Amino acid sequence: MSGKRTLIDLSPREATAAREIAFRYGNRPDALLEILHDLQEELGFIPEAALPALAKALNLSRAEVHGVVTFYHDYRREPAGRHVIKVCRAEACQSMKGNELVAMIERFLQVKLGQTTADGAITVEAVYCLGNCALSPAIMVDGKLVGRVDPAKFEKIVAECRA
Repeated sequence: MSGKRTLIDLSPREATAAREIAFRYGNRPDALLEILHDLQEELGFIPEAALPALAKALNLSRAEVHGVVTFYHDYRREPAGRHVIKVCRAEACQSMKGNELVAMIERFLQVKLGQTTADGAITVEAVYCLGNCALSPAIMVDGKLVGRVDPAKFEKIVAECRA
């Protein structure tokens, strides 16, 4: 051997998890989305080291797997914070002061959408409709829908997340 190390060599846990999940789906390339969801559920994100392992298991190119991971915004390329807050950016929420809420959130947490707070407690993500238009502006906190969010309500939610 040449002594070179690949991403798979550097991250056996991630590559092993990717191969095991792909195997559960019969190594079917048409199950890539489900495989990626399961991998993210297990590891908390889709690590770079998993891409070549998935590509090989599914008989796809690494570029094909990479393209799917980067196309869909629900797949994380880095670990999220302990809590994930998704902020609706759709028109109904924007019309109900959603843009002002986003600006307040970014100032209050000192992060931009798509980032994690310095303490690792909260990741804030943009989503483009939570289906809660009647209660705009809406957010989702760790999978729980919250409507009519204003700055005071948001600050209370953050305090609960950090408790």
